[in-house]
Amino acid sequence: MLNLERLRTLDALARHGSVSGAAAGLHVTTSAVSQQMAKLEREVGQQLLAKNGRGVRLTDAGRLLADHATRILSQVELAQADLEAQRGQVVGELRLAAFPTAMRGLFPAVLSALRERHPALRVSSRELEPAFGVNAVVRGDVDLAVVMDWYNKPLPMPEGLARAAVLDDPVDIAMPEKHPLADRDEVDLADFADDEWVAWSDGEFCHEWLLYMLRAKGVEPHIAHRAQEHHTQLALVAAGLGVCVAPRLGRDPLPEGVRTVPVRHRVSRHVYAVWRSDADRRPSIRAAVEALRGAGVATGAAASR
Repeated sequence: MLNLERLRTLDALARHGSVSGAAAGLHVTTSAVSQQMAKLEREVGQQLLAKNGRGVRLTDAGRLLADHATRILSQVELAQADLEAQRGQVVGELRLAAFPTAMRGLFPAVLSALRERHPALRVSSRELEPAFGVNAVVRGDVDLAVVMDWYNKPLPMPEGLARAAVLDDPVDIAMPEKHPLADRDEVDLADFADDEWVAWSDGEFCHEWLLYMLRAKGVEPHIAHRAQEHHTQLALVAAGLGVCVAPRLGRDPLPEGVRTVPVRHRVSRHVYAVWRSDADRRPSIRAAVEALRGAGVATGAAASR
């Protein structure tokens, strides 16, 4: 009889494409992955892995069994979800992920609420950028991810995922306190045509959105500094080195010397939770969505979709 944990290891190898990637996704050592695969090969009596340079690849038999493993693991997840739903109790393990400002702005309240309301639920969390969070849900590395996209630039979403809105996060422009526009009630992106910008790295989802928005206003931005973390960007603004987009979630406290001004014709990020559709009935997923929405309301922002 096929061992479920060994099938899970094979599935991770097929999804990650390497022993090290599978080990990281399963939170085990590479030797543990190799041992599980050796045992699985003995169980089925066929070679499932073949050397490929310094790595490995799945044989035809390995790919065939990996396809079955994916379906088997999905059925197991459905069975677990149905059992949890029938029992109606929020128990077991729940693995969460969120992009950095949601981790900072939502998760302290969310994790505290889950611990208080559902003491039998074991919750773990990790920080992942939106695209990586979606991929982690698809791979089964996390159960639910909090992700975001822009009101005019959706995040690509694979099939087989369910989603729930958490909040709409308004965006301001952060600038040095001595900037000529610092005392305005609102600004337009085109007002900063001559400014240096502090932005994300090239190719990042948010970076591409900023370029799209500025170019739509006829502005070819001068991006002088690139930093991934919002508070690093704000520190550069405080030093007088440019202006930046400043979503409100997880932003406070602002550094001294920084002023934020709302963007005219409100610009916002949509923040939402995603999980695998086959886990849709799990009470723990529902509890997490409820806690996320409660934390979203507490920030003063409500979901519009």
